[in-house]
Amino acid sequence: MKLSSLTYTPGARRPRKRIGRGQGSGHGGTSTKGHKGQKSRAGASIPAWFEGGQMPLTRRIPKFGFKNRNRVAYAPVNLARLSKLVEAGKIDPKEDVTPEVLLSAGAVSKNDLVKVLGVGDLSVALNIRVHAVSASARQKIEAAGGSVA
Repeated sequence: MKLSSLTYTPGARRPRKRIGRGQGSGHGGTSTKGHKGQKSRAGASIPAWFEGGQMPLTRRIPKFGFKNRNRVAYAPVNLARLSKLVEAGKIDPKEDVTPEVLLSAGAVSKNDLVKVLGVGDLSVALNIRVHAVSASARQKIEAAGGSVA
């Protein structure tokens, strides 16, 4: 077998359908568009979501709830997670715990607003400087000898 002897499988390739080229082309008359109807007319382009005048699906479905546009979404970090990160050596207890430190430790993602929550216990005194702290977390941090800024 040589590159020069390669051919397509018989029937694998067909010539392009050239419409609107007269009766002799085999696609004359209606140019494969059928007889009458909206899709046979010139300039006919119907949006994919159009349902022929029937009430559209997006308007038929009931809508519930409320989405607050001004909601501030925080990435939660529990005290139990902080204590595990300290034990693993990913957080130095002598340094401030900031969003950048938590990012490098893998606790949050880039550009996340961080909120420390009070789930779990903290045995190490940590100086925490994040965007938000819950009341229960603040109590536990200060009870362990740490501070919240």
